[in-house]
Amino acid sequence: MRRAGPEDVDSIGRLLHEFNLEFHEPTPPAADLADRFTTLLAGGDTLVLIGGEDPDGLAVLRFRPAIWTSGLECHLAELYVRPPMRRLGIGWALMRAALDVAEERGADTMDIGVDEPDHGARRLYERLGFSHRSDGPDGPVMYVYERQLHPPPR
Repeated sequence: MRRAGPEDVDSIGRLLHEFNLEFHEPTPPAADLADRFTTLLAGGDTLVLIGGEDPDGLAVLRFRPAIWTSGLECHLAELYVRPPMRRLGIGWALMRAALDVAEERGADTMDIGVDEPDHGARRLYERLGFSHRSDGPDGPVMYVYERQLHPPPR
């Protein structure tokens, strides 16, 4: 696992494009995503970890100042491993590296949005100590709500 740099934006764009296609989501072309990540990586609040040979997976982290503490909040915006490379430990390694980087950067928390039917991702996150319940295992279920403000790119 390593932090992506400007030389990796084409791989980032390709992986994110494949991710959206796999899950039947609208997606800009890979080249447009690469251009976007040139800007995002330069801004400093977005960090990408990549893993595998081609690379075969990535974790996109977004940081912002926390409200309730003097630390940061870390949002795992995307975690993706190409289908043929799944169950080989790349996702686990990316998540371990993401947690380490978040702590190094001073984040107090990391949050993740995951779809209910994505049982593999949910198992991975839960094995790493993430919970969808507040106040412990018997606490109320937490929900993430999302609303599109503009039509997604086609």
